[in-house]
Parts: sequence; C-alpha cells; structure tokens
Amino acid sequence: MALTNRKTTIAQLVGLLISSNALLTYAADTANSNIVAISTELQTDEVVVTASRTPQSLKNVIADVSVIDSDEIERAGQSTFIELLQTQPGVEISSTGGQGTSSSVFLRGTNASQVVVLVDGLRVGSATLGTTSFENIPLAQIEKIEILRGPAANLYGQDAVGGVIQIFTKKSDGAPQFHAAVGYGSYDTKTAEAGVSGKANDIQFALNVSSSDTDSFSAKNIKTGAQADKDGYRNLAASGYLAYTIAQGHEFGVQVFSSNSHANYDSSDTFNNYVNSSQLAYSFFSKNQITSIWHSTLSAGEGIDDSNNQYDVGFGGSFKTKQRQYSWQNDVTLPLGRLTLAYDRLEQRVISDTLYDKTSRNSNGYLIGYLANIADHTLQANLRSDHSSQFGTNNTVSLAYAYSLTQNWRASASFGTAFKAPTFNDLYYPSDAFGVYSDPNLKAERSRNIEAGIHYEAINTSASATLYKNKINNFIALDPNYFPININAKIKGLTLAASQKWDSWTLKGSTDFQSPHDETNDTTLAHRANRHASANLSYSWQDWRFVTELVASSLRYNDAGNTVKLNGYALLNLVADYKINNDWKIQGRVNNLLDKDYALVSTATATSPNAAVYNTPGANLFVSLRWEPSGK
Repeated sequence: MALTNRKTTIAQLVGLLISSNALLTYAADTANSNIVAISTELQTDEVVVTASRTPQSLKNVIADVSVIDSDEIERAGQSTFIELLQTQPGVEISSTGGQGTSSSVFLRGTNASQVVVLVDGLRVGSATLGTTSFENIPLAQIEKIEILRGPAANLYGQDAVGGVIQIFTKKSDGAPQFHAAVGYGSYDTKTAEAGVSGKANDIQFALNVSSSDTDSFSAKNIKTGAQADKDGYRNLAASGYLAYTIAQGHEFGVQVFSSNSHANYDSSDTFNNYVNSSQLAYSFFSKNQITSIWHSTLSAGEGIDDSNNQYDVGFGGSFKTKQRQYSWQNDVTLPLGRLTLAYDRLEQRVISDTLYDKTSRNSNGYLIGYLANIADHTLQANLRSDHSSQFGTNNTVSLAYAYSLTQNWRASASFGTAFKAPTFNDLYYPSDAFGVYSDPNLKAERSRNIEAGIHYEAINTSASATLYKNKINNFIALDPNYFPININAKIKGLTLAASQKWDSWTLKGSTDFQSPHDETNDTTLAHRANRHASANLSYSWQDWRFVTELVASSLRYNDAGNTVKLNGYALLNLVADYKINNDWKIQGRVNNLLDKDYALVSTATATSPNAAVYNTPGANLFVSLRWEPSGK
C-alpha cells in the first residue's frame, strides 16, 4: 500500500511539474523576444466535431475535450478500450475480470450510464442497463476517439450528464491504402486485423475486419470449484464506409460497424457461465452544400445491442435494444459566427424474454446552437428541447465563453444543464422471490454544471487547468438491496493536464482531484477515487521508439455505504516499437510490469467483507507485427 501511495503521488507530481514547466516556459519566452518568435507558434491544428456537432479547430474549443489519435490507439497493443480511456483526463474505469467481462467508464465522477457513447455519430448501447458494452469495442476498428467532458444534453439529448465519448472507425480520403497486423501475447492472446480505405475519383470507401481470442484468466480470485476456471473471450468485428460525391458539395453514403463476442464469466459455482453479445450500428447519410452559407446533413440509422446470457444450469436471459435515430442538421454561416439548427428523433425498443411492463419510448429533440470566434473572443451557446413520450418536455441549455489573454494564454468559463431518463431496468425490471429491483415512479436526473479553465499552448508546450462543479438532482443509485432510488449528488473537481516536448523526448500527463459526493447519505459515490492520474514519457531514436506509461488511483469504495474499500494502485507499462522499413513495424508492450495485485470491483459487502474480488491482469506481454505499404 505504501508503494501504491508513493506511485500515486509521483504520477500527480508529474502532472503538476509539467504544468509548472508550461508557466516557466512562458516566463522565459517573454524575457527574450527572439525565443518568443519561435516558441509562441501554436501546435499543429487538429479538428474535432464532438464539442459543437460541427468541425472546429481544437485550439478554439471552449469545452474540456481530449483526442486519442491513431498513433496512441496503435500503441495500446493488447490493452482494452477502457484501459486506453483510463489514460485520459477525468476518466476512471471498473471491470469484472479480464477481456470481455462487464466494464464501466466514469467520466468526471458520473455514472457510466450518464455518458453518451457514439460510434460514427450513432448511439450504441443498452436501454435496459443504460450503458455501452465498452468491452466489445475493439481498438483495431478505431481511427480516433474524442472525449467531451461536462454536460452535453444541450447538444445530444438525454443521458449526456457527464459527457460524450465519440468513436470514429477507420477511414481515409487519400489514395487507397492497405493495412494488416497480427499479434500474440500472454494468456494465449491472439489478434489479427486487415483493411483498406481511401478515395478513388468520387468514391470514398473503407473496409476493416479484426479478430481477437484469449484464454484470459479466472474472473474471480477463487482458487477451487467452477469459478476457478479461466474465463476466455473471443471477438470478431468489422466496419465499412462507402460515400459517393454526386456533385461538388453533395455527398451520399452509408457506414456500418459490427462486433460479435463470446465471453465466459464467473457468476456461481457452475461451469461455463457465458454471454454472447453483438453490437451493430449502421446509418445512411446525405451531406449537401445547399448554398455558399448553408450546409445540410440528413441521416437515418440504428444502433442495436444484443446479449444472451447463460448462467447456472438452465437459467439465462436475452436482452436486445434497438435505437433508431434520425437527424437533420443545418449549419448556416453568418457574418459573425455559425448557426446550427437540428432535429433529432430517438426511438428506443427493448426485446427480451424478461417481461417488462413497457418496452418502448421515443423522443424528439430540437436544437439551436451558436458558435463564434470574434478577434480574441469565442462564444458558444446551445438551447435544446427534448420531448419524451415517457417524461414529457425537458429543456437544456449551455453558455460558454473564452478570451485569449495573449497568443498563448486563454481563459474560459461555462454553464450547462443536462438530464437523464431512468433505464428500463430502473423502471420496470420485474420482481422475484429475492426482491424488488425497479421503481416506475423514479424521476429523471437533472444536473447543473459550472466550470472555469485556463489554457496555455505553444509549439512544444501545452497546459490546462479546469475547475468544475456538477450538481445532480434525482441521481439514480442502488440501495444495499439493489433497489433504485433517487438521491442528490454533487461532484466537484480540478483537472490538470499538460505536455512538453524536448527534441526526441515527449512527456505528458494529467491529474484529477475530485469529490464525488452523495449528498443524501453523506458518502462517496462508489468506484470513484478522490485522486487519479496518468503520465506518459516517450523517446524516439532512429527507427526506435520507447514509451513508459504510469496510471495511478487512490482508494475507492466498492459500495454506496462506503463499508468496503478498494485499495489504491499504480500500474507501470512499457512499449517499444521498431520500424523495420517503410512498410513494416514490430511492437512489444508490457502491461503492469511490476505485477501489481489490485482490484477494481469486489463482491464483498458490509456483512460479507471477505467475499471474492474480481481479478485484474497481472504482468503481461504482447508482440505485434504491422504492415502498412507506403508505396515508396
């Protein structure tokens, strides 16, 4: 435990030192005008869309946003999707075992169900659980991830209380390009992927397939009986994209993402508990430049989450969610700024062998958004009205402002509201002989968030500090008997993030200090730490690159009553890759180098404090070989 505390402190100090270095760099630059001319040049501009639903320069974004690019994704190796997310500011995770087991993501201390997850613009998740199967989204299918922290229901409708995670599958608009990779590692883990993407004349296309298979390890730390068996995982996934430019400014297309998985897990003293899962997202779109100032995007699609569970002998369950989504967005360029007018329709349907009192609902959302960059000022305002067949009208709003103090320094402040509808499980899951698990009288969650930030950006240095407070009324939690109740919660926090480059070295990190407080019961929200941090140091030499990663968290509580503690932990990961030639690259990655024994979830309670915990991966190695012909 002492070692863990030291590592947690080290990771936080790294984040603070990088931030301090940004301030020192600025002070030194202002002392020498020659250096100013070099160091105050901004970093390469990156475009994001999640913060406003329109393409926007990252340097002009007011919201707290981070981007995981293709290089970081490739470097993740055998890491899971949530393990990669854990390296980002404001993100915590939990998992009930190895690859393929049930996983959750907590963004700025909110519940996993309070984060909207989009795959190429489509919601993909369960309306019964209210969460997305992060464990079944393979990194091999992903080109880029954008993380928007803070309330975003004013842009995306219900559930975006903590933020939005948007996933972009692999595609490109350059000359057709092939890629392929294979990998092998600990736990008999095997992966393979291949794809092609590009543009030929007026047709843009992409096709990617991937597979993974692992024996993994026992999900629980039980040494005997059925639950001591290995809980393996298999996944087969594919994504595709096809678009045709019929005339300049007019594009029509279709895109699809599919993931199919089989995962074993530990539930009881019966062998071979498993779940078969599939996620499917497909959409058709039309992008049209109506006039020189008016751009229209029309889309229709569906996200499907399907799971079939087998546990004990003769018991199981089937749960399928269908979310049909329609959207018409119009972006109008004004003399000062840009106006966005959008209509969204969401139709949710549950198909299950579990008998719910209600199995469908729909909502219609109307959005007015304004975004302007005027001299040193940036302004963003959104007003949205969602009309639900179940919860009536819910209006949300956001107002954000940023001011450029100098070419490098910028200050920002924002206010936003959000709401979340209870899930079908919260409202209608049937009772049985063991208890009551739902309440049809639950109220929708409503939140009010305020935040302020300071940002520094130069050619080799960036740093930011964001202070926030999110007040959530009617927060849906579970009591000790797993009965859903409305409570009030307040989450306050400070996020520090920074990066620094020196020649062949790059250091970046982030530190989060937060207070995720259950105001009703005066406790800390379960599975949230008061401190968590990450740091990354990379060095490039000729055709080699070496990376050291550190992820750390302070203690968390496993239950709402704060009776069961989960100790803090710190994980050290190492990566090395070698560019064999222009077409081939080999990479090796070691996760949890020090073989840290830690837990993210436990079955322990106040009355059973010594019950089993869910295992996490020990020290593990993975080696991959990648082929990307350069044409040179």
